[in-house]
Amino acid sequence: MDDKTRELIAIGASITAHCQPCLTYHMGKAREMGIDEQEIREAVAVGHKVEKGSMSAMRDFAERLLDSPTQNSQDNSACCAGKSLPDGKSCCS
Repeated sequence: MDDKTRELIAIGASITAHCQPCLTYHMGKAREMGIDEQEIREAVAVGHKVEKGSMSAMRDFAERLLDSPTQNSQDNSACCAGKSLPDGKSCCS
């Protein structure tokens, strides 16, 4: 993969991850590399589309949990693959 493609992917991923320092860095790097402003804007737009899809999926997932009276809110088995931190706590608590 070439450096230009890598930076455009990093811009989209920064948007999706809500990482402002990452986005600042990768946009600056892309501009330093001479990547066209329109291509940068397209990478941002793709990041927003992915972000929108993941937000929609999370919203639907939360609604299903709310509608499931048998769901145990104390069940952390899916959290961090069921692993505990060194102090015995779950990453979710």
